[in-house]
Parts: sequence; structure tokens; C-alpha cells
Amino acid sequence: TYELVFTDAVARFKRMQGYDVCFQTGTDEHGQKIENKAKEQGITPKEHVDRIVADIQNDYRLLGISYDRFLRTTDEMHERVIQKIFKKLYEQGDIYKSSYEGKYCVECESFFTDSQLVDGKCPDCGRPVRLEKEEAYFLRLSKYQKQLEDYIEANPDFIYPESRKKEMLNNFIKPGLQDLCVSRSTFTWGIPVDFDPGHVVYVWIDALSNYITGIGYDPDGSSDDYKKYWPGIHIIGKDIVRFHTIYWPVILMALGEPLPKQVFGHPWLLSGTDKMSKSRGNVIYAKDLVETFGADAVRYYVLSEMPFAHDGTISYENIIERYNTDLANTLGN
Repeated sequence: TYELVFTDAVARFKRMQGYDVCFQTGTDEHGQKIENKAKEQGITPKEHVDRIVADIQNDYRLLGISYDRFLRTTDEMHERVIQKIFKKLYEQGDIYKSSYEGKYCVECESFFTDSQLVDGKCPDCGRPVRLEKEEAYFLRLSKYQKQLEDYIEANPDFIYPESRKKEMLNNFIKPGLQDLCVSRSTFTWGIPVDFDPGHVVYVWIDALSNYITGIGYDPDGSSDDYKKYWPGIHIIGKDIVRFHTIYWPVILMALGEPLPKQVFGHPWLLSGTDKMSKSRGNVIYAKDLVETFGADAVRYYVLSEMPFAHDGTISYENIIERYNTDLANTLGN
């Protein structure tokens, strides 16, 4: 909700200044955890994601989000272009076939080495991991390491805020990039690799490429919209900065396309002092807040509460206090 409201505020402000704005958002719908959830409910993965997308789009309407385009990674156009992107990268040698063995977290859709695990569990979500071995295609991240490092250091505003840039360079890039697994063969809910039907395109190429497929990129000839709107700016959560500032730039470099102007890794809204989690039962839902306080009050709270480099906090008590102090007393009077 914070991410959408913040991006919407930026888009509205730029439109007021006279800019031609394309505000794109959407849903990443493939992967093993989606397939598993659908199986548990006895429905198809597509039926499962259709329900979720309907809820998400309803939240967007409630919050008055003025997006121009909503892309689903199950859209036929997106799937067709992703197959072309994968094939292009394979044919030019930036993707190769091998096999992989490692510790895998289904929830985060990521492989980890033993040294990256924390107490034997996923370093990102804390869930158990499992040993998986499978045939897969890999993207040559290592080939582009120096080019990526030089680009980040030559473009100081590429990753914002500064703390995220230092984290990416010092913790991930400079220690050495390992080639990235970009296909899976142990589940089927994904975009098929058209020249090797036993594989589906893994989340990194599928989901990250939405930014350009949604505005008309095509390896065989891109649209005028793509030429007009790209490169753009990404506004994303701080937990996925690594994917957007390492994997995504390398994909673009390999395609010969411009990199984004900036990747803005925003902080989190915490529930009290904790990250929101369904298992903890501390999730606050936008729909409930809008029904209680109205969309404008919710938008005002999340924008005024969150400094750009530090986590903010949200609770009913805090919203009521800010509503009375700022909206009723100061602005209202």
C-alpha cells in the first residue's frame, strides 16, 4: 500500500508539472509456491491468481491509484515476449544449460549456499530450506560483473538511498557474482522455454522484464511507447533491491538496452516494531483502513509517516493520533 500510494503521489505530481507519465504496476504470477497453493485448494494456478488479482485491483480502486498500465505476467503478450528474450540471450551465449544443486527456499524462490544460510534457514524469510538438484539454464552474471560495478560507481544516483548502494556493492557485487539459475524443470507453472519444453522460465527473467514488455519492448522491434518511456524509474521495496540492481541490469546489458534511471528501494511500514506477517497475525489491511478512515486519510498517513531511508510504523492508534493532530486540528482548522 505504501509503495502504491508513494508512486501514485510521484506520478500525480509529475503530471501536474506537465510531464508525460506512464505509471505501470502489476502482478508477478508464476512460480512453485503459486502452483503449490492452487493444488492445496484443488483449483488451477490461473484460477488462484485470478482471485488474488481481483482483490489487488479492488484495493487500487479503494486507494485511488492512478496507474496507466497494469501488467500481469500471465498476459499472453508478456509471455510471448519473454520467450523471445530467453531465446535471444541463449542464442548469443549469455544463457547456457547446466545443472544445479543447492539449498532452496520455496517462499523466496531463491537458492542459497550453506554460508548464506542463517542457522540453517533462509536468510531472507527465516523459513526452512531444502536440498534441490535439477537441470537448469543459467544467466552469465559473472560475465557482466565489472561492467555492472563500473556503471554503479559512475552513476551515483542509480541506486537510492546511498545505504542500499553500499550494501549491493560491498555485500554482493564485489565479493563476486555467481551465474544465476533462470529456468526450472521441477514444476510447470511458468512460461515454457519454447525450444526446451521440459523447462519454464524462472521468476527473474519473467517478472523483472515486465517493466519493458508492458511498454512495448520486443527483441524483433519495439514500439514507439517503449522508445518514449524507457528508461524509467523503479520504486520497489528494500528487500528486492538486489534483484533490481544486479539481475535486472545484467539482463538489460545482455539485451543491449538502457538501464533504469534509478532504482529507489523504499523502507517498510512496520506493524508496531515488527515486519507484517500473516503467521504472526499482525497484518493491517488497506481495505479495513479505508473503510474506517477514508482513502485520503490513509494516503496522508503513509506518506507523512515514512522517511525515505528508515522504516516507519503503522497502527490504528498512530493513525487516529495523526488524523486528529494533522488533519482535523491543523489542516481542518
